[in-house]
Amino acid sequence: MGLWDTIGDALGRFEAASVIDIFTISILIYLALLLLKGTTAIALLRGIVMVLVGAVILASVLDLTVLDWLLRNSFPAILIVVPIIFAPEIRRFLERVGRTGRWPWPGRPLYETVVDVVADTVLNLSTNRHGAIIVFERETGLQDYIDTGVKLDAAPSTRLLEGLFYPNSALHDGAVILHEERVAAAGCTLPLSDRTGRELAGLRHRAAMGISERTDAVAVIVSEETGSISVAANARMISRLDGPRLRGILRSLLVPASELDRPVRPRLPGLSR
Repeated sequence: MGLWDTIGDALGRFEAASVIDIFTISILIYLALLLLKGTTAIALLRGIVMVLVGAVILASVLDLTVLDWLLRNSFPAILIVVPIIFAPEIRRFLERVGRTGRWPWPGRPLYETVVDVVADTVLNLSTNRHGAIIVFERETGLQDYIDTGVKLDAAPSTRLLEGLFYPNSALHDGAVILHEERVAAAGCTLPLSDRTGRELAGLRHRAAMGISERTDAVAVIVSEETGSISVAANARMISRLDGPRLRGILRSLLVPASELDRPVRPRLPGLSR
């Protein structure tokens, strides 16, 4: 049977129930991706899919009998393993669905109005030598780390951020995480990088490097000892920044090209989006 015969046969069996069937499956796939969007598990899912697709193509092209048999008989095991791996994400999604609040539809984080607020705050903190770490969420969700802190869901302002990092305050030791132009949480715990070096001498710098190694987040750090300002992104850190360079880096990383007002945008190697 040729390709067109197969297509014609499939269309001949197409009924109204088929539309409902396709729509239901599409919704289920969309919800599955939605529940993973707010976590780092989406990278793990992407890796699993890439490995499986590569194995299938390899077995088909090279006619590898054993690999083909293994793939065909491993499907039931995958159905059991996947819910175990993504159990926290599934539980969190069902909890959010059961609430009466806002439905968690995905949105692209835009920080056009927040960059200047954070830059002004960081410069003030640097002058007073108040240590701080502020993290911008990008494509990779940071909900796992937001859950470790105190949830705020507040509009960012210089006064608010300076108060959170005021010495000896309850939340000054943790990180502030920004999500969709809102201060999602403060006092958050971030993973520490295993790297060593002079630029990673403090815990804040190691935490900023750690979150940039595991996600695509952008972290701004103020050293409590020296007041120096650094930015960590893409597993790299740029230190000793002044006001113009800080604003330029943040805007190049966080603001889409179509939203940028400045004709010249400083961009450093290793920190491009």
